[in-house]
Amino acid sequence: MLFRDAGEVPEGFGPSVVAIGKFDGVHAGHRALIERMLVDAAGTDARTVAVTFDRNPLALIAPARCPQPLVSVQQKVDLLERTGVDATLLLAFDEQLAAEPAESFVERVLVGALRAQRVLVGSDFRFGRGGAGDAALLERMGAEHGFSVEIMPDIASSGDGRRVSSSWIRELLDAGDVERAAKLLGRRHAVRGEIVHGLKRGRELGFPTANLAQDAEGFIPADGVYAGWLVVPRGELGSVVRYPAAISVGTNPTFDDVAQRQVEAYVLDEDDLDLYGLRVEVQFAARIRGMVAFEGIEKLIIQMTDDVARVREVLAGG
Repeated sequence: MLFRDAGEVPEGFGPSVVAIGKFDGVHAGHRALIERMLVDAAGTDARTVAVTFDRNPLALIAPARCPQPLVSVQQKVDLLERTGVDATLLLAFDEQLAAEPAESFVERVLVGALRAQRVLVGSDFRFGRGGAGDAALLERMGAEHGFSVEIMPDIASSGDGRRVSSSWIRELLDAGDVERAAKLLGRRHAVRGEIVHGLKRGRELGFPTANLAQDAEGFIPADGVYAGWLVVPRGELGSVVRYPAAISVGTNPTFDDVAQRQVEAYVLDEDDLDLYGLRVEVQFAARIRGMVAFEGIEKLIIQMTDDVARVREVLAGG
């Protein structure tokens, strides 16, 4: 279930075990926190609740320093639901919340709404006006209000000891390294949006593509050609069809007539799919090459044919 304000939580909800965080990307570090929450609540009558925000607090406090999110708000909600939590409390990080003292936040949200009996946070968690709330304050208030606090250690790469973070994943996606990003995310990185009409140039070249609208959700990786999957809803009850696809990201430099970066997917061996108006997901499995301009259509078609062959090889290998 999803609550968009503490006031939406029904009276008598709880007791609960709570994990708090931005959860941008719901990556391996976030999931370790959530999985510990689920274990802590097992065998009790406590609900499990992920408390998060509708934007990075920096979007309000310091917009110039705010990074682009890895996922949209709806993607984050969906990903949290898939972890098995009983509920997500999605708080609007507005001026009112930013100005709320840390003590008031604990009393209003954790104690009043959720009846928390245990609270889990990451080691760098801060909350409340001016970021004054930290783990020490949580522990003091927990002793007063009857909940325990656990500070989860960072999850780090065994190779270089680097902390798993949304920032690191953004760096990898900016470099087109969707394979390594997938290892940190625990799943393939994906964007999603509505299929719209494009210039139809792919069809003219023999590779008809499904084009995502410009307002696609999720962090778009570096320009280039990728192997991946186009996930299309079919029927009812959330059923989907996964099509193997060659995915292009960029502005089509060969023709130089596309003003904005676009994501388009050529579904292998399917030339007559009618996907217009559907909201689909594009999953990135591996980068085939960067985006370059070609001297003439013939060379472009030769390269696209080779791209498709390489995509087949990549996807056939898992």
